[in-house]
Amino acid sequence: PPASQNNEQGSTLRDLLTTTAGKLRLGSTDAGIAFAPVYSTGTVSGKSARTMPNILDDIIASVVENKIPPNRAQKINVKSEIKDDPKDDRKCVQDDSSKQYSDIQYSWICDKHVLWLRDHKNNNSWKLFKECWKQGRPVLVSGMHKKMNFSLWKAESISLDFGNQQADILNCKDSIISNTNVKEFWDGFEDVSKRQKIRNGETALLKLKDWPSGEDFKTMMPARYEDLLKSLPLPEYCSPEGKLNLASHLPGFFVRPDLGPRLCSAYGVAATKDHDIGTTNLHIEVSDVVNILVYVGIAKGNGVLSKSGVLKKFEEEDLDDLLRKRLKDSSELPGALWHIYAGKDADKIREFLQKIAKEQGLEVLPEHDPIRDQSWYVNKKLRQRLLEEYGVKTCTVVQFLGDAIILPAGALHQV
Repeated sequence: PPASQNNEQGSTLRDLLTTTAGKLRLGSTDAGIAFAPVYSTGTVSGKSARTMPNILDDIIASVVENKIPPNRAQKINVKSEIKDDPKDDRKCVQDDSSKQYSDIQYSWICDKHVLWLRDHKNNNSWKLFKECWKQGRPVLVSGMHKKMNFSLWKAESISLDFGNQQADILNCKDSIISNTNVKEFWDGFEDVSKRQKIRNGETALLKLKDWPSGEDFKTMMPARYEDLLKSLPLPEYCSPEGKLNLASHLPGFFVRPDLGPRLCSAYGVAATKDHDIGTTNLHIEVSDVVNILVYVGIAKGNGVLSKSGVLKKFEEEDLDDLLRKRLKDSSELPGALWHIYAGKDADKIREFLQKIAKEQGLEVLPEHDPIRDQSWYVNKKLRQRLLEEYGVKTCTVVQFLGDAIILPAGALHQV
């Protein structure tokens, strides 16, 4: 962010950097890196050369050596692309983008809160993505499945290769977890008659809990791991080796967030009587997330909605015109429904869910956090109340086969 123009002092990283302004230099890269790396200046064979130091040691040494009192800290005047008012920045991006990014196929959806990049092959898309990402808004990239080996991601293929593995399976209706053979899950993926039944004879809505994940994914499924990595959107940001994927380049002494990848597999709600439940309850991730829909199964059996019935359930949602148009495109295959909220609304949503819990006679403990505990799927009626009573609007996105949804850390979402 731009250097602070106020006179408040404190033990913040900004203050620390400000006190060493004369010693350290601000840098950037051609890719428009979103932070200011710290360089030291040395001399090699009489020529100036820049090397990346141990950043923390360099800062601390500078403060100790210069002994600059905080109240005499020199102000840095950094020219920044980031505007003080994100609303102004958003307006600027949307007003200027038609001319500046004329070579990129894109649209704005969800009342212009989500950027939709329609051409996954355009190598310049990251430039427009950067402008949107600085504002902390979600991005949708379509067509990623066209890069992938589709046969690797079929349910029958995964069942054949890994059916003997054990994994935790979550019943999304009552949150009961059982450890079982994954073949049972995959056998029922597209055949409802082979799915578990719960007490009243209703078909269970099951989900494999992050199986496999991280290093297990790479070790267990090397071919699928490589296929996924070569198909990631915006590799400058999303690839583990991407020059703007800052988390993957953190030094070893940092505790890194879990960067995955992990496989998220779940039955759809089309075969259940209760369509007010989800496979992923409302929650927040601590790191940025890219989620690619690599396969959509077409369930068959008694009680399953027809294709037209499934489309009708999607159309009952509060969708914008572009998403409704995609639903009518026979070449597109919808598979998941997302509800996304900005991180700034987290406190309002938390207060709202605690209010609803009390209305329903549930015990609300002081240490209970409904978002952290992932205990709520906010149905359509509650989403309407959230808008009317707290002014929080839901961003509704339909994820089609091959769509990558990129979410900034802190964004609340349910699926």
